[in-house]
Amino acid sequence: MAVGELLLSAFFQVLFDRLASRDLLNFVRQLQGGLDSELKKWENTLIMIQAVLCDAEEKQLTNKAVKIWLDDLRDLAYDAEDILDEFATEALKHESMAENSNLSPACFSYFNPSSLKFNIDMDSKIKSITTRLDEICAKRIVLGLQLIPGGTSNAWDRRLQSSRVPTERAVYGRDEDKARMLEMVLSDDPTTDANFSVIPIVGMAGAGKTMLAREVYNDRAVQNFKFDVKAWVSVSDDFDVLRISRALLESITSTNCDFKTLNEVQVKLRIIVDGKKFLLVLDDVWNENYNLWEILKAPFMAGARNSKIIVTTCHSNVASTMGSVEHYNLKLLSDEYCWSVFVKHAFERRDAGAHQFSELFRKKIVAKCGGLPLAASPLGGLLRTRHTEDAWEEIVSSKMWDLPQQTDILAVLRLSYHYLPSHLKRCFTYCAIFPKDYEFEKNELVFLWMAEGMIQQSRTDKLLEDLGNEFFCDLLSRSLFQQSSRDVRKFVMHDLVHDLAQLVSGDTSFWLEEANKQLRTFERIRHFSYPCAWYEGKNKFHGLNKAPGLRTFLPLNARGLSTRNYITNMVLLDLLPKLKKLRVLLTQPCHHPHPGWITSAEWYEQNTDNELSHAIIPIPGWITSAEWYEQNTDNEPSTNMGRPETYTERIPIP
Repeated sequence: MAVGELLLSAFFQVLFDRLASRDLLNFVRQLQGGLDSELKKWENTLIMIQAVLCDAEEKQLTNKAVKIWLDDLRDLAYDAEDILDEFATEALKHESMAENSNLSPACFSYFNPSSLKFNIDMDSKIKSITTRLDEICAKRIVLGLQLIPGGTSNAWDRRLQSSRVPTERAVYGRDEDKARMLEMVLSDDPTTDANFSVIPIVGMAGAGKTMLAREVYNDRAVQNFKFDVKAWVSVSDDFDVLRISRALLESITSTNCDFKTLNEVQVKLRIIVDGKKFLLVLDDVWNENYNLWEILKAPFMAGARNSKIIVTTCHSNVASTMGSVEHYNLKLLSDEYCWSVFVKHAFERRDAGAHQFSELFRKKIVAKCGGLPLAASPLGGLLRTRHTEDAWEEIVSSKMWDLPQQTDILAVLRLSYHYLPSHLKRCFTYCAIFPKDYEFEKNELVFLWMAEGMIQQSRTDKLLEDLGNEFFCDLLSRSLFQQSSRDVRKFVMHDLVHDLAQLVSGDTSFWLEEANKQLRTFERIRHFSYPCAWYEGKNKFHGLNKAPGLRTFLPLNARGLSTRNYITNMVLLDLLPKLKKLRVLLTQPCHHPHPGWITSAEWYEQNTDNELSHAIIPIPGWITSAEWYEQNTDNEPSTNMGRPETYTERIPIP
């Protein structure tokens, strides 16, 4: 998948802030070799490159050479940030050792042999970055990249008028659809002798099929109908019968399913639904294989009559494969209702008349949305931060609408990303590490952003966690996140929004979809996640040792981040020591019973003295790179990232 608009403006802001850090500059000046002057060269070159970023981000949509240039620049930004992390860690080490030896950090920098080695290593790394920067800077001229005044990269301080999390979502233009669906769900189906009916909802991607199913599923009339068993599962394009069956069981019981075989799961499902009336929703189904559907539905043949299964799909063939009643075709929204959805997101709690010029764009906006709520809501979220007629005209007339092989909805989503403030671009793109239909909690994602260093306090005195909550609510209000239909405490990304996140993340994020799937690209991977099993061996991660810049090693399951995942000591001994840039590691060695988070750049070098004689397990908790060394040298409890009194242990490996 080609790399889309890149989040380099956010990277640059972080680099500028860190290069201007007084602590960093003071430490570097203590070192020999004139490294401070090299860092000044970085800053000057980055300023020249930053000036053409907006032009590059637009041209790379149609110019492959510019895409490659941005790709190389992104990798360079990651590497530069890693080097600045090394400086920060070394400074902490000097400060700690100087305290123990009654010397000042400056004296320690001059007289300690390890500091000499550090100087030599860093001199080589910094000059390598400088050379790459110069080459990239020179190539901008060859590519004809130009300065565009004003652009999207300087949007850090742009904020929404409201950053609250909506407690409910208004539905427009679907009253008739909902009434018809309720009639189908609550009535007996005389056309079938089966104990349950399958009701397919068929419509275009983004038309609101999931929202309609959710409205019916949660309706009071359905609650009063007294279904004994209810479950909601997002299926997506991977119709894995075991996975779906386990997800149904977990949704019904609200507990993790530890069964390993399909037979075990289906026996349990059959026992649960035996003689009971159930309502199931299978959301976003793509499967047309009748045999797979026959296997999946087998346990539910034991249910009571008048049970119902609602299926949402984009394809009528899927409906024909699964449906026992005539499928329900969900039409596009009328222009009037499409405008209502747009206004809801563009002017929430404000009078649309305050922007009198908005009516001038009504016809164009409705045409751009094409009757799709998923297009109208993010476009409204995008324009709610624009308060002038010229700003609206810029977006409505953008060249992105005219890109080849692009639907209206994809154009809206790309525009929504393109005009995100730079700090939100990086946070949104990080979500490509999640699989499709993954349900995440707000705090879970905010803590991951914090551990990755994606939230900076440089321009505010707010706590990192509070800033992260604001970032999350901003993305939610722009309809890039949605509340889960299955669990109101969790959130999801629509499939098309997830596709966008993968598009813009390029090669930097990798989700290992299957246990036997092999990695194809390594050097540029920074964030890695995988579907966890109870026990993980080294072969599953073959090739990760070729990803020297990897920052994230994350096991996930259908119910969220996994804390019941064990890896072999071979992974600890042979693989993880080679991943010296890790910032987030969630796992546990086979012999150790406690889940642990390691969130630290350079964790291996800092904590093992170049041999992995200990497994470093913070229990339980989150720590940042800057805190890691300090916490492991004073053995004091600390407060970090909003989780108080996090202790660390060093667990010997036999």
